Amino acid sequence: MATSPFDHPGLTIALAMAMGMIAQAVGHHLRVPGIVLLLAVGVFFGPDGLGVIRPDALGPALHILTGFAVAVILFEGGMNLKMSRLRHAQDSIRRLIVFGGLVTAAGAAAATHLIMAWPWRNAILFGTLVMVTGPTVIQPLLKRLKVKRSVATVLEAEGVLIDAVGAVVAMVALEAALSPAHASPMMWVWHVVSRLGFGALSGGAAALLLIALFRVRRSIPEGTEKVFALAIILALFQSTNTLVAESGIVAVTVAGLVIGNYSTYVLRDLVEFKEELTVLLIGMLFVLLAADVRINQVTDLGLPGLLVVLTLMVLVRPAAVFAGTWRSPLAWRERLFIAWIGPRGIVAAAVASFFAASFADKGLPGGLELRALVFLVIAITVVSAGLSGGFVATLLGVRRPSQMGWVILGANALARGLGKLLREDGQEVVYIDTNADHCRAAEADCTRVLYGSGLHTRMLLRSEIDIRRGALALTANDEVNFLFLQKVREEVKEIELYAALQPPGEPLQSEMLHQHGAAMLFGQAVDVELWNRRLADKQVRLQFWQCAVAPPADATGTWPLGTDTPSGLLPVAIRRNGTLIPFSDRTTVRQDDVVSFFVFEAALAAGDRLLTEKGWHLLPGPDEGFFSTSSCHLPRAGKGVTSTIR
Repeated sequence: MATSPFDHPGLTIALAMAMGMIAQAVGHHLRVPGIVLLLAVGVFFGPDGLGVIRPDALGPALHILTGFAVAVILFEGGMNLKMSRLRHAQDSIRRLIVFGGLVTAAGAAAATHLIMAWPWRNAILFGTLVMVTGPTVIQPLLKRLKVKRSVATVLEAEGVLIDAVGAVVAMVALEAALSPAHASPMMWVWHVVSRLGFGALSGGAAALLLIALFRVRRSIPEGTEKVFALAIILALFQSTNTLVAESGIVAVTVAGLVIGNYSTYVLRDLVEFKEELTVLLIGMLFVLLAADVRINQVTDLGLPGLLVVLTLMVLVRPAAVFAGTWRSPLAWRERLFIAWIGPRGIVAAAVASFFAASFADKGLPGGLELRALVFLVIAITVVSAGLSGGFVATLLGVRRPSQMGWVILGANALARGLGKLLREDGQEVVYIDTNADHCRAAEADCTRVLYGSGLHTRMLLRSEIDIRRGALALTANDEVNFLFLQKVREEVKEIELYAALQPPGEPLQSEMLHQHGAAMLFGQAVDVELWNRRLADKQVRLQFWQCAVAPPADATGTWPLGTDTPSGLLPVAIRRNGTLIPFSDRTTVRQDDVVSFFVFEAALAAGDRLLTEKGWHLLPGPDEGFFSTSSCHLPRAGKGVTSTIR
């Protein structure tokens, strides 16, 4: 009997990868959630469509491939969870996973039993399958919607953590359903707890070992670090699964969580590599799993299937969220948005496919219907969240405001000093730097820093450049500063741009900045390294000077600075209309403006004489000592109030 060339398993995998990436690229350009297109592509190119992607050709390898892909996806999701953000919402997250998960599983089981008349065994298994949400869906959605950080943190943490917990619960439930022996309920609870515990301990130990290897110089051949880590994670997943069934998914999630929070620097390349790999795997898996489901199996569910999905969305999900966030600091609008955004993702699809195969092996009915209903839930919740999420977020007022804060290229002492002033004014600041020492110093100053190159689009997206008021290039390399501004302008058209220029600061250089719509920081060329040393050596004071006279009509950022300006006098920021902004060569000084100066200790007298002669008044400062870049405790300039950054 002749076989089709499309029965080749290698071709199916290759086509699924290619079509997955193409679908996500098209979704990006159309501003449509990529996963919506992935589901459509899987059906269109699958056996019910063109028939060029045939998951059945993979046989048992499909389950192995799915497991490895899920391991990488959840490992990457764990790395993106930052404990500093989780602590503020830990109670809500914990209750949402425990109580919310129980409410979801029970509500889904009851709805399925009552509406579709399924036996309790199948209904309960369905409930355990849909108790998980999907980080593969939620994270791209949140990046696009730009919701408040408190809401995003809860949704991200729920998506990653409940996937690991829910997968274990679902597998134990399957074992209980298929077991001929009737064990006590406490025995099955012990199965869940033991697998969670073993997975967590194994994942934590593997993460610490991997971190230690990365920190020991030359322990891993240069250039192989990323694939080395990938191999360890896959080995961790499979070995823990072999020792204790279904504990691997917990192990890789915990490993990602530990690694992502232990070191921001050593494993930067690993984070970027895993993000790119995750995009590839998500596309491949959704295409394969969508192609593996027959359309007639979904349509046969009919109206009862749709009613079950609607019940999950309209009744069960809100009940689970409000039960899990009861007495939390989240506002009711935020809880309502979380209740609306509950898409299921790749873990639910993968486990449902395994359930169907297990039912078939045991000769039990209902496995295909169970998988079909799960995929119907995935399709409707993904499409609903993807298409309506923006409207609902706007309606409920949970989107982050635009023109919010600054992205600063460089985390050197001068950059951190300017950033401290902006943060003291209540403005958000994010640093980007490739220097590990600078990044450590920034984190020690209680500021947010991204370790990596600001010339990479992915790094700019992490900084949320599209909602920022402005970007500042403050490295000691003029070329890097120019390239950064160009990159930012490519990504965002409407944004304020500033850059520092090194001496001699020729007019041509400043003109090049102006041609790109940027301004020169400090109103003059500045030796960044020199000021870094001065700040590090505690030789700089912060002074506030108020312009008490009417400046010349053409007064720009060079005024009151001139050829007689001491090299130790540096204007860094100006308060305008109640807001602090960076001082630049395009700043127009007006009467009663207050300018923040960094003053080198040796230039205090000369600076005081120059500014006093020009009619400026020295205002009382928040600190009579030398300036510190630390933002852990921020004094309000001119108000005598101390604030703590949270």
